[in-house]
Amino acid sequence: MEIHSINTGLFKLDGGAMFGVVPKTLWQKVNPPDENNMCTWAMRCLLVKDGDRLILIDNGIGTKQEAKFFNHYYLHGDDSLDKSLSTLGVEKKDITDVLLTHLHFDHCGGSIVNKGDGAGWDLAFPNATYWSHKDHWEWATKPNPREKASFLKENILPIQESGHLKFVDENAPFSENISLRISSGHTDHMMLPVIKYKNETIVFCADLIPSSGHLGLSWVMAYDTRPLLTMSEKEDLLTTAVKENWTLCFEHDSKVECAKLVETEKGIKIEQTFKLSEI
Repeated sequence: MEIHSINTGLFKLDGGAMFGVVPKTLWQKVNPPDENNMCTWAMRCLLVKDGDRLILIDNGIGTKQEAKFFNHYYLHGDDSLDKSLSTLGVEKKDITDVLLTHLHFDHCGGSIVNKGDGAGWDLAFPNATYWSHKDHWEWATKPNPREKASFLKENILPIQESGHLKFVDENAPFSENISLRISSGHTDHMMLPVIKYKNETIVFCADLIPSSGHLGLSWVMAYDTRPLLTMSEKEDLLTTAVKENWTLCFEHDSKVECAKLVETEKGIKIEQTFKLSEI
């Protein structure tokens, strides 16, 4: 089995939106904002070779939107999905499975490419099965007003139209070494991959705990649809992670890739940080 971090680039989001009710005097110490109150975030994905399957977990924001859309998010950095895959000697046609934690644009935008000249959309990974959760798919394709701007139909509908869409069975392992943990505080039925690797358990936290700065129970994004549920789900995950010595992998932390946790008198804190490649 192999597992690799796939860096697809950096983008910016409003610090207040990312830290919710937490005062700026506190969160700016964790992720200093620019003059427009925007903080830098990663769009980190995972590539897992599990048996005869090559599984890509999430795929970033993609490249097909117009410049006006990208200008809202200040894309920057030297990394891209294509570059990261190429560094590993992987082509898009090699991917057998694309597992989408959820369908917000910064997690699934790379699923689809623009054919150009108004010819429509095509799959970025032509030989892959694209996996979503049935209830989340329903949630995303009939979006509520709060999340409508995050569920872009051009990221989602072509997957189903291609015939490459399948829904996971949340009660069964996804692959030989990957199971799924369901979380509905951020968005309905988001999937957190739980990966067994080298006698370790790695949890890809998606947007339940988007960065190492979001460990505090009240440090919840304003984007979350059910913040109290997020707090409960986060507490359960963190408690289990400490008890069973799990590794957390952060999708949006631009500096910290992975962390081990420890219980202290002041709550659960980070004991050590490291790169996935160091496991």
